[in-house]
Formats: sequence, C-alpha cells, structure tokens
Amino acid sequence: MREYKKTALVLGAGGFIGSHMVKRLRKEGYWVRGVDLKSPEFSKTQANEFVHGDLRDVDFVRRVLHFKGFQGNFYNEIPYKMIESFDEIYQFAADMGGAGFVFTGENDADIMHNSVSINLNVLEEQRKFNEGYEVNKTKIFYSGSACMYPEHNQLDPNNPDCRESSAYPANPDSEYGWEKLFSERLYLSYHRNHGIPVRIARYHNIFGPEGTWEGGREKAPAAICRKVAYVFGDEGEIDVWGDGEQTRSFLYIDECVEATWRMMQSDFIGPVNIGSEEMVTINQLVDTAAKVSGKKITKNHIDGPLGVRGRNSNNDLVREKLGWDYSQPLEIGIKKTYNWICTQIYSNQAEDVLQSEKEIELLASG
Repeated sequence: MREYKKTALVLGAGGFIGSHMVKRLRKEGYWVRGVDLKSPEFSKTQANEFVHGDLRDVDFVRRVLHFKGFQGNFYNEIPYKMIESFDEIYQFAADMGGAGFVFTGENDADIMHNSVSINLNVLEEQRKFNEGYEVNKTKIFYSGSACMYPEHNQLDPNNPDCRESSAYPANPDSEYGWEKLFSERLYLSYHRNHGIPVRIARYHNIFGPEGTWEGGREKAPAAICRKVAYVFGDEGEIDVWGDGEQTRSFLYIDECVEATWRMMQSDFIGPVNIGSEEMVTINQLVDTAAKVSGKKITKNHIDGPLGVRGRNSNNDLVREKLGWDYSQPLEIGIKKTYNWICTQIYSNQAEDVLQSEKEIELLASG
C-alpha cells in the first residue's frame, strides 16, 4: 500500500478553491477526503475519497471528521478504537458568490445561517472528538474574506486601508462580511478555550480557471471575461456596474493555494491577508480582458450592486510571517481565465448543436 505523508479533510472540495487545494495536497503526498454537496463542476476530483453531504447536518459532520483508514471507508462501520482524527482540515465550505449575490440583500439570511451553521458544526464536533479520544492534533484552516473589513476604511478608491489591524471598530458593508468576521472570531475562540490549532486567512478576490463564470454567483474577473468572450467579432459593448472607478485587487488561484499551503505548514495563526497588491479599477479590469481577447470593448455603465468603493490587500504581515508574496501580474491570470471561459462557451455551444441535431433526427423519424 502507498505511504502518505499526512491525511487531510477538505470541506467544500467541490468548489473553486477547495478543488484546487485537493490537487495541491495530493501532489504533496497527502491522503485526502473531499466533502461537498456536489462534485467539482469542471474536472474530476483528485481526492482519494469524495463524500457528498450537507455540512449543516451535525450528524453528517460528526461522521465525516472520522478518518477510518486509507481504503476510504466513510460508509463502513469500524471498531471505535480504530477511528482516528485527520492531520489537517481545510474549511472552504460557505454560502457565497459575487456582488450580484452578496450585495442585493435577498440572500442575507441564507448566507449567515448556512455558513455559521457549518463552522459551528465543524468546530464543536472536532472539540467533542478531541475530548472523547484524548487527542488534539488536527489543525483547521478557515478561509475568511477581506469582506470583513470596515466600510469606513474603504471609501477612498485610491487609498483603502485593509491592514489586518484595521478590522476594528467593525463595520463590514454586507451580511456576508459580518458572517466572515463572526466566524473568524469563532475559530479564535475555540483555539483559546479548547486548544484547537487553527489558521485563519482573509482572502482577497480569488479567481482563475474552474471557477464559477455564469449564473449570478461569479466574481468580477470571471463575469467580465465572460461578457468580453460573448462579444462576437472584433469589437462590441459590455455592461459595467457603476462608473467602473471602484478599485479591487485580484489573486490568481495558484498563488492562493501556495499561500494557504505555507500557512498550514507554519506556526502562525493569523488572521492574515492573502491577496495581491496590484490594485486596479473595474474599468482597468475590463481593459485588461479586452487586451487579452484582442477585441475593442466599449463600456456601458449601468446601475448594479457595487460593494465598497475601494479594496486592496496589504501584504506586509504575510510577507513577514510566511515569506510569501504574490508574483503573477493580473494580466497573465486574466488571460488564462479568459481562454478557459472561451473553451467553456464553445463546449456549451457544441453541446447545444448536438442536442438540436438529435431533436431534428427524432422529429424526422417520427
């Protein structure tokens, strides 16, 4: 039987960041159990074992925390004394999306209830496991968000303050941000009171291939790349929410995974920013997508959910504690993302053509 360095449980392994984290852990020689309501949408999971289930269900969480051996025996009963804890847990599972999902106000209750329920279940059941088995080795990573930073520090698009120390007095601009702030305090509380080893990151707009790119939950880079890709010909117009002068920074998925990996191998608890310091306006983001596409794009500014006026990662602390910093220019990541979204569009169109041909054949044969 193959030997593995460590065992890892990835919660939210069917999602964008979680599925990429699974790939990295497997490359590092881990045995990995992935858990989610759904499998990864755009590629086959590389987890040794993938379990479908609802992490809001406390009984399911209790069972999924049990490592039962390298055969992947989640559904099998084994003697109580043979159950072990995972070496590491990566908690990415959440009810989330882009501005069109988070800032309308229509999803606030679901966002808060679902995400808080998951985090409470994971921490409390791990606490019970540790006490019952008299162990406490499992390190838990929590994927927080820059959305927890106060709105009043992000009013100036040219000079937003997102230092880790600027989080208080708290004033996030959305219920999603409040939930992220509460949950990171929840993890810190379980660390202080119950000794659970935790690591907490504040992600800044992670993007890249295999992320949601349509349907309303996509982030700005994917949404803009999709709009540009749907401009057929050499030039055209796309809708942009607001005046486009709001600022953000965007971190490519591979760099996010690298920083997360380093944090879990360190003794640093956090919270810490994981993001890029290459701040751009949304108009500049559109221009970047247009450049990699080779198209001339005109912007049609319309009303829409916007979020804070400015946000940019401050990486002073992560450079100091983890020796990590972003290295890839935004344009390179946008080009990779744009090309991937184009393949998705062409694939969908090909499937539509095949379906139409089948329907025509059925009508003809009838």
